[in-house]
Amino acid sequence: MDLPQNKGAGSQQPSACKQAHFLRDVIFHGKFQFLKSLAPEENTRCRRGLYFQDGKRRVDYILTYHIKKSSSSRRHTSRLRDNAFTRTLRRGRAPPAPAAREDAEAGSPDLSMDHHDDDKCLRREEFERNLVEMGLELERDEETKTPGVGFVKIHAPWSVLCREAEFMKLKMPTKKVYEVKHSSGVMEKINAFISKLTDPLHPNLEENRIQKAKHLSYPFSREKQHLFDLSDKDSFFDSKTRSSLVFEVLKRTKCTKAKFSMGITSLLGSGVYLAAYPLHDGDVDGENAEPNDRKLLYEEWASYSVFYKYQPIGLVRKYFGEKIGLYFAWLGVYTQMLIPASLVGVIVFLYGCVTVDDDIPSMEICDQRKNITMCPLCDRVCSYWNLSTACGTARASHLFDNPATVFFSIFMALWAAFFMEHWKRRQMRLNYEWDLTGFEEEEDHPRAEYEFRVMQKSLKKDHKSQPEKEKLTCRDRFPAYMTNLIMMLLMIGVTFAIVFGVILYRISTKAALAMSSNPMTRSNVRLTVKTTAAIINLVVILILDEVYGAVARWLTVLEVPKTDKSFEERLIFKTFILKFVNAFTPIIYIAFFRGRLGGRPGSYLYVFESYRMEECAHGGCLMELCIQLSITMLGKQLIQNNLFEIGVPKLKKLIRYIKSKRGSFQEEEYEKKLQRYETDYFLEPFVGLTPEYMEMIIQFGFVTLFVASFPLAPLFALLNNIIEIRLDAKKFVAELRRPDAARGKDIGIWYNILRGVAKVAVIVNAFVISFTSDFIPRLVYQYMYSPDGSMHGFLNHTLSYFNVSHFQNGTAPLDPFHLGFHVDICRYKDYREPPWSPTPYEISKEFWAVLAARLAFVIVFQNVVMLMSDVVDWIIPDIPKDISLQIHKEKILMMDLFMKEEQGKTRLEDGCKETSPLTRSRSASHTACRNY
Repeated sequence: MDLPQNKGAGSQQPSACKQAHFLRDVIFHGKFQFLKSLAPEENTRCRRGLYFQDGKRRVDYILTYHIKKSSSSRRHTSRLRDNAFTRTLRRGRAPPAPAAREDAEAGSPDLSMDHHDDDKCLRREEFERNLVEMGLELERDEETKTPGVGFVKIHAPWSVLCREAEFMKLKMPTKKVYEVKHSSGVMEKINAFISKLTDPLHPNLEENRIQKAKHLSYPFSREKQHLFDLSDKDSFFDSKTRSSLVFEVLKRTKCTKAKFSMGITSLLGSGVYLAAYPLHDGDVDGENAEPNDRKLLYEEWASYSVFYKYQPIGLVRKYFGEKIGLYFAWLGVYTQMLIPASLVGVIVFLYGCVTVDDDIPSMEICDQRKNITMCPLCDRVCSYWNLSTACGTARASHLFDNPATVFFSIFMALWAAFFMEHWKRRQMRLNYEWDLTGFEEEEDHPRAEYEFRVMQKSLKKDHKSQPEKEKLTCRDRFPAYMTNLIMMLLMIGVTFAIVFGVILYRISTKAALAMSSNPMTRSNVRLTVKTTAAIINLVVILILDEVYGAVARWLTVLEVPKTDKSFEERLIFKTFILKFVNAFTPIIYIAFFRGRLGGRPGSYLYVFESYRMEECAHGGCLMELCIQLSITMLGKQLIQNNLFEIGVPKLKKLIRYIKSKRGSFQEEEYEKKLQRYETDYFLEPFVGLTPEYMEMIIQFGFVTLFVASFPLAPLFALLNNIIEIRLDAKKFVAELRRPDAARGKDIGIWYNILRGVAKVAVIVNAFVISFTSDFIPRLVYQYMYSPDGSMHGFLNHTLSYFNVSHFQNGTAPLDPFHLGFHVDICRYKDYREPPWSPTPYEISKEFWAVLAARLAFVIVFQNVVMLMSDVVDWIIPDIPKDISLQIHKEKILMMDLFMKEEQGKTRLEDGCKETSPLTRSRSASHTACRNY
């Protein structure tokens, strides 16, 4: 059928759609009346929408679509069966009598739909007919309490489940049970003691008990059903598995009403269906809540009262699937590993608190008897000041800039290596327990947008090629690739521009506050500017995070990736780059650039010829870096990760109920009357795990990248994650529609990103210790310039001299007698020659000595720490020894099982040959052999 014919056929679609609806109503009219007469019992029998009207067939999947109906419309509940007569009715090939048709059209004004709605209707009809031909059973419900939405309930019979399980090579437990051997001897006693000690930390679930036996698993096969325990076929495939098998059928089934075929993804994308989702098992609370896995998860996992307990990962996997189970398992391992990091970080911070009074450079700064006069912090309005006024900043800097921070940086680099290895071992253990060993992901079905673009491409070729043979090439995507490159650079440029704008804010605000007549304001200029600038940075980061997330998705859509996996990986890469740059650009500026671009007194660097570049406080930029890190990290966690995750879903739910013209006082009573599929329709759709992983990866960056300047970062991350786990759990259990269960044996591209961040963290911390802190200058002074090997005199060693008569015109202080005396020489922090030197204000040899030591430390630190990380990676095996033995044991047991089966078949065949030569006996024997 070419395109013009397709358009022409559209003129007949309304009548065809009306005929199909009308005839179904006529045929099932008596049954509708019968069902309506049993309405009081109906809700009990179908268990609030979890089953079909017969109360026996479970609803495995739901499709929703838009309907137009008048207030007088009747309930349409039809069973779509696979028979020739019903298919004929759906095709509209048996139209009713003209009188009947006129009566139907006159009595049903809601059937007068426009061409677009009729086209969607016909595509639904064909798609549902094809589903029935695939073996699925459907039931329609258009008379619901959700206006404008119709529901198609899908049930997969046993034969369909078996067929799809075999296609997917789904591993299922066999009848064969073998003993799981645990550690023996001393290790067994130690493990038993630890298990008894941690027993209160485990959820109250049967699965948490140590399993001494395990069912041997094997890919399901219809020819080998005798291997599996099929005594209870209703529970052999759980609800998660049933819905995933139905979803596979939905993805394979096509609708061909147009020139190109459309799967469920295309139908959802084009609005033929509004949503497709599996049902939750039941309610989580209330008087109607029967015992189910969802309720159990809500009580033992999604409650804040069990924050101290381990997660029921097995039950999470059973209900949501392997990919979501792996995410929460990874989050649990990450949170557990933060406990030792937090303890060491607190010890390092306490060490700084204890030794602050013994820090000689801080004591020299606070010593008012030295009376060191410093050069002005800004032009004209700022005057000379005593170094002793920076006493508080210097003492505070010591809390984060002390020898212990170097040890902590090395510790955190090794911690990251241990964390990665621990997760790999945990992942392998879960693969064994979840029967994922040997699992390989197959290529996904094409996305809706990809199929649509392929269709457009085929139509442009004058119908000479078939859409199935077409594909998008790099040439087709070249404009999208160029748009991606330009937009990514533009967004990164926006981030740099905003950072520059905050720099201007700090410079101008500092100058304005310095002119204040209030002494308190003038004395707290630095603290005020630092804090307000950090808050502005936080607000900008939060706003740009949302903008960059939308931009990254738009750019990925432009590329038209073929599969969902390709789409997700491209989206993750773009989002990570943009959000990483957004979060860490202000921090990188403070750590490595601030105070190094300003120049010196008499030769400052100016922005727009009037704003002098900012400098670090005398204690260094580490304190300001700590303030920026703490405000950004805590702000993102409290506002973006927690407040948004709690408030936004609640707000969206409130808006949906307001649109439904129901008040909050009616909400609870209304929900009691809704069917399960209606209640789930009002929940938020699941959009993937990318946002969840992304916020944790950014947090991992805060914990590892600049940990040398903020040793309390692991502690704040730990406290956040304890809340985050329960918050995410509650969101998945109660706020979101049930996701499609997706299989996966690892966390995918996120592991590579984690490894990359951990490697970069080593380099960043090496530069922070070398160039941002005073650790290297102190070592150089102590071992090269100190007369007695102590830190006495270090302060004077780091300060250079400046003759105030060398100020540029118009930059000298307006009030040179602010300190009460005339100033001839002021000091500033730098390694430069004094004004009386033959080369005044030139860089001194001490600067080059310190720079050489800094670069040497970076090289040594980076190579030593990375070598230690590689040693940890090499020493710890990826697969635990007991799991490796169990996997090997499973292979041997499976071979023995099949060998015994072959031997039994051989003996039966030999017995068949030795039977009586009578024809009847031979026939019976051969029949027995075939049946076997």
